[in-house]
Amino acid sequence: MSIHLYGIPNCDTVKKARGWLEAKGVEYAFHDYKKEGADADKLTRWIEIHGVDAVLNRRGTTFRKLTEAEQANIDPAKAVTLLEQHPSMIKRPIVEYPGGVLIGFREVEWSDVLL
Repeated sequence: MSIHLYGIPNCDTVKKARGWLEAKGVEYAFHDYKKEGADADKLTRWIEIHGVDAVLNRRGTTFRKLTEAEQANIDPAKAVTLLEQHPSMIKRPIVEYPGGVLIGFREVEWSDVLL
C-alpha cells in the first residue's frame, strides 16, 4: 500500500502519527509543508472529500493572525488559496492511501484503514 503523510515535522500530532506508523511497520512517504509547500490540487481534492472545516485549522495561531477579511466567508476556493499561502493552517496530519484520505490522527480509524 502506498501511503503519503503530509504535515510539519515538529508538530506533536505528526510526531505521534509517524511513531505509530513506524511501530506498526507501515512504510510511508513524508511531505513536509515547510520545505515542499502545499499543492493546490491536493488541497482542492481534500476539501472536496472532507469539507473546508475538516482541512482548515481555525484554532491555530496562524489563522488567528489573519485579518478579519481573510477569516471571513471562507469557501473552498478561498480556503485553497489561504492554505497554499499558509500551510501551517492545514490540519495535521493528512494521510493519502489507496482509496481515501485521513485527516488527523485517530489510532482506531488508522488501524481500521491502514493495517
